[in-house]
Amino acid sequence: MEISAAGRLEVRITAADVGKRVSVRSLIEHEAPGEKFTDTVGVLTSWDNGVLLITRKSGESVRIAESALVAGKTVPAAPARRRGPAASYEELARVAARAWRPVESERLGGWELRAASGFTRRANSVLPLGAPDAPLDEALDVVRRWYGERGLPAYVQTATGAEGTQELLCAELEQRGWVREVTAELWVGPLAPIADRGDPAGVVLSRQADEGWLARYQRKGVSEVALRVLESGPSVWFATVPGESAQAPPAAIGRCVVDGRWAGFAAVEVDPVLRRRGLGTAVMAALARQALDGGASAAWLQVEADNAAARALYAGMGFAAHHAYHHYRAPEGAAAAGNRSS
Repeated sequence: MEISAAGRLEVRITAADVGKRVSVRSLIEHEAPGEKFTDTVGVLTSWDNGVLLITRKSGESVRIAESALVAGKTVPAAPARRRGPAASYEELARVAARAWRPVESERLGGWELRAASGFTRRANSVLPLGAPDAPLDEALDVVRRWYGERGLPAYVQTATGAEGTQELLCAELEQRGWVREVTAELWVGPLAPIADRGDPAGVVLSRQADEGWLARYQRKGVSEVALRVLESGPSVWFATVPGESAQAPPAAIGRCVVDGRWAGFAAVEVDPVLRRRGLGTAVMAALARQALDGGASAAWLQVEADNAAARALYAGMGFAAHHAYHHYRAPEGAAAAGNRSS
């Protein structure tokens, strides 16, 4: 907190600091015994009518009455990473997008509209890396029409928690009634240690997802469109640990996309009755060795915020969260126009 020369806490932020990362202390309205203050760190996304809106790294929006402020200051745009490969949000967003390509896309200025017959939100949402070539409300109208013509709900994928992420856009979408449905995180880590963690001897690598691999993949009824998404990317590898018999589904599978210095891991799945035997680690080790041979040195993956088991596994492999990302769904029907800002 900001302390004056006289030792007093001071509020050193104003409405002019909207868009900056801030740290504030405020009074708790209904405090527990011994608790009077709470601290909030995030991006100041608005300051209107005596109320501050701060978006935390997780994407959570916190409303604070101006009258409750005790202290406040601006802080660096993003904290320095303590471990793992350094990377900007935009670099990682583009790498992740290339690893999971839609079957159809269209540009709207700095926004990319993506569609793949509804197979995953990532391939059926807007990726906003820059400004659209129209005012926001007009751009969102275009988005709704574009997805509506394809019989799909309109989603915008946003990110929070790193330099260059989109806390302000999140706030704008929420003001217009768009609903955040899914939050996950993109984690990064060094690649070489992953290659040394497991024994990849029983892992079979392939350039294509065969019937066996698809039989273990958790998304059932994979269509031709889904296969095009799964096999998209600069250099894609599929890993399979065969089952106990030729007729049995694989014991474990995984997918990796090599793109320059990055190796992106996805679809690491293990037969539930065979978990905790190191099969997932073996799959990642085999894919990591292949990625190292392909020139990669850093790794990334995406994990949902509530998947405690996966988060523990990946943290043990040296991964750490880089930023959170969210999918906002357009409000239904006339609610969209009714929630617009003036």
